[in-house]
Amino acid sequence: MTSRDEVLVDAPTLADLLAGDEPPVLLDVRWALGRTDGRDQYLEAHLPGAVFVDLDAELAAPPSAQDGRHPLPAVDDLEAAARRWGVRDGGAVVVYDAGPGTSAARAWWLLRWAGLADVRLLDGGLAAWQAADLAVEAGDVEAEAGDVVVRPGGMPTIDADGAATWDGPLLDARATERFVGDVEPVDPRAGHIPGAVSAPTADNVGADGTFLAPEALRDRFRALGAAAGAPVAVYCGSGVTAAHQIAALAAAGIDAALYPGSWSQWSNDAARPVATGI
Repeated sequence: MTSRDEVLVDAPTLADLLAGDEPPVLLDVRWALGRTDGRDQYLEAHLPGAVFVDLDAELAAPPSAQDGRHPLPAVDDLEAAARRWGVRDGGAVVVYDAGPGTSAARAWWLLRWAGLADVRLLDGGLAAWQAADLAVEAGDVEAEAGDVVVRPGGMPTIDADGAATWDGPLLDARATERFVGDVEPVDPRAGHIPGAVSAPTADNVGADGTFLAPEALRDRFRALGAAAGAPVAVYCGSGVTAAHQIAALAAAGIDAALYPGSWSQWSNDAARPVATGI
C-alpha cells in the first residue's frame, strides 16, 4: 500500500531536495486538451533545471481508433525519452504541470509503470511553487543523458475486455457531463462504460489545486465504493487524467489499475455498449 509521501511532494520540501547533494530530476509536463502551447509556457517560466516533456509525443504512442488517443508508448521509445530527460536507474524524479497535476500524473504513472520506485508529483504544480515565492527560470534545459532501464509492469493495467467484466468499482475520471452523455467534445460517442461510476478528477483537489488530505480522499473514494484491498480500476477520455485519479487513490492508500485505452478506445468500437445518465 502506497502512502501520500510516496506520491506527492510539497514545494518547500522539493526546494530542499533540489538544494541537496542528489537532487531529483525535474520534468515539466504542461499540456491541456485542445492546447499546443505547453512548451511555450515552459520556455517562459519553469522550475530551475526542469526538462520539458511533450505528453503527446513522448508519453504516448501515435493515436488511433483502435488503441485510443494516447496509447502507452513503446517500451524502447519511453526508455529513450526518459534517458533524454536525464532519468537514471535508482534516481529520484519529480513531475509537475501548471497546477493540479492532471497532465503531470501521466508521467508519474508511466514512470512508475516503467519500474521506477521514486517518482512523485509536485503537489499543486508550478502554481504552488510560485505561491511559495520560490524561484523560476526561463529558456530551455537540456539534461545530461540518463541510463534508466524501463521495466514495464510496475503498475497494473486492464484492457477493454477487462473493463467490460471488471469485478469492482470502475471509476470514470471525466467530467460528469461527459459521463452522463450530455456532451462529448472529442470522442465518437457520448456516455460511459456500463457499470462505471462517475468520479470526476477535479474532485481530488481543493480550491488551491493541491490534493485533498488522505482521510478526505479515503472518504471520497469510500463513497464511490472504492477502498483499500478491493479491486479498483480507472479510465477517462484517453488515459491521462485517469492517472491523476490513480495518484489520488494511491495517496489515500488504495491501489488501482488503469484502462489506458479509456473512452477514446471504447467509444470507437461499435461492438462495445454505451450507457448514459447516472
